[in-house]
Amino acid sequence: MVDWRLYEPLINFARKRSMWIVSFCTGCGGIEMPPLATARYDFERFGIMPNPAARMADLFLITGYVTPKTLKRIIITYEMQPDPKYVLAHGSCPLNGGIYWDGYNAIKHLDKYIPVDVAIAGCMPRPEAVMDGIKKMMELIETGKADGWKRYKENYEYYKKNQDELFGEGWREKTARRWIPWLMDKRKEIGGGEE
Repeated sequence: MVDWRLYEPLINFARKRSMWIVSFCTGCGGIEMPPLATARYDFERFGIMPNPAARMADLFLITGYVTPKTLKRIIITYEMQPDPKYVLAHGSCPLNGGIYWDGYNAIKHLDKYIPVDVAIAGCMPRPEAVMDGIKKMMELIETGKADGWKRYKENYEYYKKNQDELFGEGWREKTARRWIPWLMDKRKEIGGGEE
């Protein structure tokens, strides 16, 4: 029997050097992403790649203000990601509402709804600050301290309670039920629904 804990440092090293990002550009923070990916900062040299599929991504970037409507999508996307998964909150808005702190429709504490491993302050943080945040995330992954995904599982009742307080109980089922007729229509269109 192989004791995989012996290989944990090697696995964590590889994990930190191959991060697939799904970025949720909810606001102006998204504008900092192209400079990160292009020649000047070129985050690919660190093994970081953008990925549109949440099911294959391990780093979730939330790059701006969060409203209740987008928070639902953030939670669903986060729960779709496989473990281990990491969250990087980008800018002041996900942390305290930023310039929308007194807005009736701005979420002020993203970490009440999903765990945030690294938060970058500032409005907007420059690409250098985002690279520092990514390097901090790499350091936490290598040392095994990026454990938000474990905290989410261990304290799921806390997070679920906060989510239900905002959206009402059963919000996931209501959202899913809204999509089922559309999915059935699409299935019929492509001929997959006939028996």
